[in-house]
Amino acid sequence: MAAFVGAVKLFICLVLCLNTLSSLQGAKDLRYPFIKMASSFSSSTNADEVSYDYIIVGGGTAGCPLAATLSQNFSVLLLERGGVPFSNANVSVLSNFHIGLADTSPSSASQFFISTDGVINARARVLGGATCINAGFYTRANSDFIRRVGWDARLVNESYPWVEKQIVHRPKLAQWQDAFKDSLLDVGVSPYNGFTYEHIYGTKVGGTIFDRFGRRHTAAELLASANPKMLTVLVYATVQKVLFDKTGKRPRAMGVIFKDENGNQHQAFLTNNRRSEVILSCGAIGTPQMLMLSGIGPKAELEKLNISMVLHNEFVGKGMADNPMNSVFVPTNRPVEQSLIQTVGITKMGVYIEASSGFGQSQDSIHCHHGILSAEIGQLSTIPPKQRTPEAIQAFIKRKRDLPHEAFKGGFILEKIARPISTGHLNLVNTNIDDNPSVTFNYFGHPRDLQSCVDGIRKAAKVIQSDRFTNFTKCDKPTVEKLLNMSVKANINLIPKHTNDTKSLEQFCKDTVITIWHYHGGCHVGKVVNPDHKVLGTNGLRIVDGSTFSESPGTNPQGTVLMMGRYMGVKILRTRLGKAARV
Repeated sequence: MAAFVGAVKLFICLVLCLNTLSSLQGAKDLRYPFIKMASSFSSSTNADEVSYDYIIVGGGTAGCPLAATLSQNFSVLLLERGGVPFSNANVSVLSNFHIGLADTSPSSASQFFISTDGVINARARVLGGATCINAGFYTRANSDFIRRVGWDARLVNESYPWVEKQIVHRPKLAQWQDAFKDSLLDVGVSPYNGFTYEHIYGTKVGGTIFDRFGRRHTAAELLASANPKMLTVLVYATVQKVLFDKTGKRPRAMGVIFKDENGNQHQAFLTNNRRSEVILSCGAIGTPQMLMLSGIGPKAELEKLNISMVLHNEFVGKGMADNPMNSVFVPTNRPVEQSLIQTVGITKMGVYIEASSGFGQSQDSIHCHHGILSAEIGQLSTIPPKQRTPEAIQAFIKRKRDLPHEAFKGGFILEKIARPISTGHLNLVNTNIDDNPSVTFNYFGHPRDLQSCVDGIRKAAKVIQSDRFTNFTKCDKPTVEKLLNMSVKANINLIPKHTNDTKSLEQFCKDTVITIWHYHGGCHVGKVVNPDHKVLGTNGLRIVDGSTFSESPGTNPQGTVLMMGRYMGVKILRTRLGKAARV
């Protein structure tokens, strides 16, 4: 029977792989004829022949819908440093979620980095951006966020459905998620709001970019809505800096320098029109890095690396924030299916409660990675952050290789702070765009954040101790100390040499802090960009991504970042063309 099930799984994976390959090799020619290798670009011809109305740097969560929208009326060049997601099974298949994040090879869709706080993190390196490597949960921001950032609520409500109709699905609720839902309601995270995209206090089931077959639909698929005659997408095109014309009162963006997959350099230029723009959509890590490498940032930092100054702005790279997450491991005496975020508890105490299950139970992956909380993808919570050295990680991996399969039954209850007050900063390490900058998030630097974590862990413990959950897991009701002890022991039942005091929830929060990849900031509105997201002190340069956020929207930001790409594209077109834009 086991062999039969294995054969069926293999067959399904093969079908999915063939489908994704055909989408790249066959359907791509129909839906995405504009996607080309960077080396196909020629910048040696007449400048008028290769100039563009818009050059977008970064084909990610915001960049793809932005490019698709702008191409309805103008010529667009979209430059993505990674490859395409369509033929990558580690991107497309839900059961491979953790494997994709664990892949640290140069060609991986995920590029890992370690913040100075000691927390291992990840940034996307693929067309479609973070929608290719995240847990897939889709939700809208609440109305207060839309009001705080000053967006047009009517246009926002037009832009969300444009995304949702193309790539968002209603999940088939896993048993773990269903039990979690009932337990949240039992401990007072109410009312139950059912399935909804809206951000509402209580318990809800949100959307997902995974369909009912477990296949991921990414931002790259939104490019199918583009005008193919007006859009050029270059993959493996790594932009090194923005070029400026400094002859006027203000520096004006005029193009970019990028290198192709062979390391050869190219230049791409904007048309000679004052409304043409270079738009940075490189994400909260990549965009402030790109600005500084292009000569916009703190003067002292640029001089230190001999970067030619274009414009001094002390706020570039400042105000970096990440929503700290802590998890509680929940063992079960029954098998559980794999599930990522589907159900969420939105509390009034400033924390969100979520859940995942079943990752790490695959016989194929048991010896190399253990899902959403594994050492390889950055969630090494067995060791306090400052001690998470490469040597410690390798030792951890070595110790767990022969652990019994039963050690990984169960899942996690995740607690995330909604709006952390603590912020940090981003600094260049060198002038190589391929290298990660130095990033500090300063987790729990503000005491209020630490208190929110404590409140969240207490609520998570109550969820696990509820009758609904213990009936589902078929385990005795655990004490809080026992739950924390199991979680401190790496969430895979390993006893670390440096165990924190599990009687102190504050210490537990500090020692087991991890990330769920919702970092933001570095190019805030009013400090780096104006309310229209144009870079202050320049012409022809704009930023459209989460680096402009001072908080992460909703329980999970991807829905709002996707919407943002569409929203800003429509706004640019309507401002430039009025009713003639027809969007």
